[in-house]
Amino acid sequence: MAFWNKDDKNAAVTDEQVLGILRRVQDPDLRKDIVSLGFIRNLKIETGKVSFDLNLTTPACPVKDQMRDEAVALVKSLPGVESVDVKMTSEVRQAPQLDKTALSSVRNIVAVGSGKGGVGKSTIAVNIAAALAAAGARIGLLDGDIYGPTTPIMLGVDQPPKSVGNRMIPQEAAGLKFISMGLLVKSDQPLIWRGPMAHKALQQCLFDVDWGELDYLVVDLPPGTGDVHLTLAQAVPLTGAVIVSTPQDVGLRISMKTLRMFQQTRVPILGIVENMSYYVCPHCNSQDYIFGQGGGSRAAEQLGIPFLGEVPLVDLAIRTQSDIGQPIVIAQPNAPSARTLRSIAEKVAAQVSIRSFEAPVLEVE
Repeated sequence: MAFWNKDDKNAAVTDEQVLGILRRVQDPDLRKDIVSLGFIRNLKIETGKVSFDLNLTTPACPVKDQMRDEAVALVKSLPGVESVDVKMTSEVRQAPQLDKTALSSVRNIVAVGSGKGGVGKSTIAVNIAAALAAAGARIGLLDGDIYGPTTPIMLGVDQPPKSVGNRMIPQEAAGLKFISMGLLVKSDQPLIWRGPMAHKALQQCLFDVDWGELDYLVVDLPPGTGDVHLTLAQAVPLTGAVIVSTPQDVGLRISMKTLRMFQQTRVPILGIVENMSYYVCPHCNSQDYIFGQGGGSRAAEQLGIPFLGEVPLVDLAIRTQSDIGQPIVIAQPNAPSARTLRSIAEKVAAQVSIRSFEAPVLEVE
């Protein structure tokens, strides 16, 4: 083994020394070092100047700055290193089970569901998608709530999509692509459809849309466990599902039905979001858990699945921004609720990354 003086400025650092010390940096979600994970790309050493890419599995990694700073400090500690330049990049891996033939340009499909209506599921889905897009991911959003589409309102777009040949071109807003039945029918026109019609509509929104290359396609499902859920689970292999619930027992019990449905159809559960968790007084900012406290986190612990976060019951900023067609994570990124929703999106991305390392990656053709 070679020994060297840390203060020896003439020492020549090697690739092996740099990679060896970078093995001390661990990805907290994948629980492996960044060298073993293949995150270090384009390593170059030129007369004491070290540069490399740190290529993560998602642009929405919440600890990417800490990982970068730790890597820089470690490499700088090597003798002979005068400067360290790290370029942060990301490459979202394709879910191991995703079919090559169906939606081959989409790397991951994430469903957002709830057992009952009125729990703010669509607000959560829109803001997760918008937060991931803001982080730099390529995002699509499918409003699968066939009977009560609200995405066009929340994204401020009501023009129907254009078509090229037999494929629809999704609308774009907040940095993401989206499609919704709300764009295809008049807002005041009810959809009086039987199950097969809803089944066909969802298939068209999935397969007859030119989504392009996507890192994540977020699907906002209707409440319950009906035809649309089964159609989605059977039509494409889902990367995972996010369950949106409320803190009271009745809301949790109903949401658990959706969770069990996903489990029975072999869809991994990425985690639980507890919406309407507490009331924030607009005058003193105190929190009041009027529906009880900790129901979602306790359910997640009992089921052995991640708890993704709590979103307050009434946030004027969320309601106002939704009504004017601007997701709060984009319009007011520093608002407390926006930070909470961004954290939830980052945790969803982390769970997707964990899933992507559970089996060999399928290459997109």
